[in-house]
Amino acid sequence: MLQWISVGALLLYFTVLMLAVLREKKNQTVEDYFFAGRSLPFWALSITFIASWWGAGSALSTADLAFADGLGAFWYYGVPVLLATFLMTLLAAAIRKLPFLTQGQMMESRYSPKVAKLLSVFIFLFMTFSAASQMVGVGKFFGNYLGLSYEWAVVLGTSIVFIYSIFGGFRGVVLTDIIQFVLLLLSAIIVFIVAWKQSGGWTAIAVEASAAGKLSYLDFAGTWRKYISYVLAFALAWTIQANVWQRISATRTVKDARKMTALSFILYIPLYLIVVLTGMAAFKLYPTLPEGGVVAAVVQDYLAPIPAALVFIGISAAIMSTMDSLINTGAMTLTIDLWGQKGQSALQRSRWSTAIVTLIAFTVALRIRSILDVTWIASDAITTGVLVPLLLGFFWRRGNSKGAFASMLAGLIFTLIHLSVSFGLPLALPWELHSTKQIMAGVLLSLLVYVVVSLLTPAEYEKADKFRQAAGLKSPK
Repeated sequence: MLQWISVGALLLYFTVLMLAVLREKKNQTVEDYFFAGRSLPFWALSITFIASWWGAGSALSTADLAFADGLGAFWYYGVPVLLATFLMTLLAAAIRKLPFLTQGQMMESRYSPKVAKLLSVFIFLFMTFSAASQMVGVGKFFGNYLGLSYEWAVVLGTSIVFIYSIFGGFRGVVLTDIIQFVLLLLSAIIVFIVAWKQSGGWTAIAVEASAAGKLSYLDFAGTWRKYISYVLAFALAWTIQANVWQRISATRTVKDARKMTALSFILYIPLYLIVVLTGMAAFKLYPTLPEGGVVAAVVQDYLAPIPAALVFIGISAAIMSTMDSLINTGAMTLTIDLWGQKGQSALQRSRWSTAIVTLIAFTVALRIRSILDVTWIASDAITTGVLVPLLLGFFWRRGNSKGAFASMLAGLIFTLIHLSVSFGLPLALPWELHSTKQIMAGVLLSLLVYVVVSLLTPAEYEKADKFRQAAGLKSPK
């Protein structure tokens, strides 16, 4: 009964999304397709900002981790998101002031076309692998909830996102994200209230945790060492995440850019806390982590079919709202920065780019069925390859195009070595995979190469000053 009601609700949900997308103003230009003509209010962009990071990891993995680790699981997704959003708030004005729409265009102005192309390749891969992580999430969630095989569940969830994304572009993504956010918020609150009430609340959870020997279960800082590598990897990667910069560039004004990021920071705190507390409440309800995860178990065991179907749609919305933004930004990078947006066929290429990103991510999701593994691969590449030249391009005047290109190549080689080891290459490393040492080593290598090569090659002060002045940053006279 629950599965049939959920399928009916999913069809209704898809119909509403398509009606909303098709009733919107049609896209006439590439700027319309990827930035909605810079016409959207800051609160709408703030919601789509939140929806970009509130996906499968937030809705599912964090609750499962909280089941095992308690309040400290907030460090897994909550802390990196808050740290990245705080840094974005500081950078928002400079990003919005620049007369460029993409990170590739920014780096071409700051460095050179060659640097911009390599950076765009990194961004394209990051967005594609990140979209794949959400496809893994939807595959597992739909599979468990609807009784489908993993492969058919991925096909179903990905097809829904692809269809409304290819017709609506960024404006369609924002509109559907607003609908999805409302559904997600209602679902998260329902599951939390039900789980919390059934568990008996904070005191009952504390007693259960003490009996199980989990003495730091209610301690926020109790497991920070376990998650610090993820905090570093995810926060650094997400600070420069292109789909977030896309939303900043899409704001009407610099003031709106600041307001958008600040509002998002505030709202993230209760949203992530609700998920963590839900996982903790489930620890009182189940002796071991339920097959299929905490959220699915609470819904199936403690909710009537109709509210359970509503929660199913809400969690689905969380996953798909993240997937659509990642696909859209990956397609934007491919269209504008790698293919070039000139010519009358640019809008058509935008739709082809959306299809290409979706197909590649779909292929990855079928081969690597771990949200964490796929997310780590994406974050490792963007952090070691892009973080240093992109951010220091704003703040270090002496950095030049040769230093940026060498730094990115070093990061690419570093990432490929670790990726090869993770796939079975028998190579000894001085640190564990997915560790804090790996992240710090990659960033320090990228920084060292950037600084040394920049200092050993001619300065490009005129180009740097022009870029920094456009971003509202002061340069020496």
